[in-house]
Amino acid sequence: MSQSSSPSVTRPQDVVEAAGLPAGSGNMRPGYDPRLGNEDLAPLRRQKWSSYNIFAFWMSDVHSVGGYVTAGSLFALGIASWQVLVALIVGIVIVQVFTNLVAKPSQRTGVPYPVVNRFLFGIKGANVPAIIRGVIAIAWYGVQTYLASEALNIVFLKFIPGSAALLEPSFLGLSALGWISYAILWAAQVAVFWNGMEAIRRFIDWAGPAVYVVMIVLAVYLVSQAGWENISLDLSSGEPLGFWASLPVMATAVAIVVSYFSGPMLNFGDFARYGKSFRAVKRGNFWGLPVNFLFFSILTVLTASATVPVFGELITDPIHTVERIDHWFAILLGGLTFVTATVGINIVANFISPAFDFSNVAPHRISWRMGGMIAAVGSVILTPWNWYSNDQAIHYTLGILSALIGPLFGILIAGYYVVSRQRIKVDDMYTMSEKGAYWYRKGYNPNAMWAVVGAGVPTVAIAIVPKSLVFAGLLDAGWGSISDFSWFIGCGLGFALFALLERVDPKVPRLASETGVSDGTADDVLEGHPDTATASLAVAGAADAASGEKAGVQVR
Repeated sequence: MSQSSSPSVTRPQDVVEAAGLPAGSGNMRPGYDPRLGNEDLAPLRRQKWSSYNIFAFWMSDVHSVGGYVTAGSLFALGIASWQVLVALIVGIVIVQVFTNLVAKPSQRTGVPYPVVNRFLFGIKGANVPAIIRGVIAIAWYGVQTYLASEALNIVFLKFIPGSAALLEPSFLGLSALGWISYAILWAAQVAVFWNGMEAIRRFIDWAGPAVYVVMIVLAVYLVSQAGWENISLDLSSGEPLGFWASLPVMATAVAIVVSYFSGPMLNFGDFARYGKSFRAVKRGNFWGLPVNFLFFSILTVLTASATVPVFGELITDPIHTVERIDHWFAILLGGLTFVTATVGINIVANFISPAFDFSNVAPHRISWRMGGMIAAVGSVILTPWNWYSNDQAIHYTLGILSALIGPLFGILIAGYYVVSRQRIKVDDMYTMSEKGAYWYRKGYNPNAMWAVVGAGVPTVAIAIVPKSLVFAGLLDAGWGSISDFSWFIGCGLGFALFALLERVDPKVPRLASETGVSDGTADDVLEGHPDTATASLAVAGAADAASGEKAGVQVR
């Protein structure tokens, strides 16, 4: 289906290209308020990402240093390797289910996450979840850049011995060499981002498979050096746990996996909007999450297991594993690979999303590119190397961040699937008129705002208080695991509170009999049409075709 020229389509209204796409890709229709939209935030005219593009997105997302460190940190929980593997798979299947849920509203409407939230939070209220998500993404952006800079440090130390002198002087907790590596990666990521979404898509299409090849080579090398007979898959420390005693620990491991992916999961609407159909997005998620992650998990367990006989100790950080291989080619290849992998996840998970979030605050002043630069600068100000340095810090940090993400996720799912029943009036998300469907009360939906507070405050407390008391020696260590479930608690609370408030005092319009509405319950009419309009126009076009009318849309 293609959209012919009509009075409803305007010329580009931005001084920059739409999120790096050709000018005019965003459908800024007549009547759209410039305070609410620009080419970056407007519904897409063309949604052409295939299942492979989504699959490659997840390959880049999974194969990062942070992913390996988080997966490796599960061994410190005291459960056997096979139990770690089971926890990893169960966790990723949960991620797949929720990712599909959050993908649909953005794919069907062709708009990013902060715009989708306007139908729930109100035209102005949508800035609340956007800013929260933007700050979280900045934190993760800094963490991932720091972890990649550690790999680059190894390359410098191996090939430029004099660089060791730069390890002594430090500023704000980071060595001079660390600052150099961080700056190089910071600039490289900005360069890729600045070239736009198509350049990013091409990068992740290449980066994901390339990292896979190197990780397979690393696993095969270590296993061959150790000898298969010398590899034990039991990497747990301490006394082995019985079956019943291990179940709550495995549940904690599952929660940690979901927490790690909670950011990309919430952000996924920013990428699902480019999917040529919802079915294509779901196929990409299937291959990119459970299938891809199963192979990733096996590689993680095998590689970590082989480090014991080869190096005499368990090493779960792949950067340190490569560092221990005393061969220049291995260090060069491994270091650059992990740099590439981490740059990939950082751009797709932590650069694009805050770019949309900050642009959403003032679309007429902040472009997508400017929003991304705000995130890049903010990542340095947070000095992530000072708070992300060990297993306990990883779990603690994930709990706090997830506590903020969970309620936002629950509110979005409740609002789209339960309250509005998958019906969104796309054009009304771009008007400041008080007669608009999503104006609510001065631009804010009070039910959504109360749901954020009601779910966010107790969830953040659950994420912070138990582990703080454990660290202070006031509680047994077992109580600290409650914090690992903060995402689930926040998601459940957000879902229940918003659904309840909307039932008691309905605010979100049901749009049961209106036209020009994106209806997620209708057939996926976009499948097989690479040149697509927005979902709302596509659904309307399909209805017109069925009744023998054209209505300005040509169906082929």
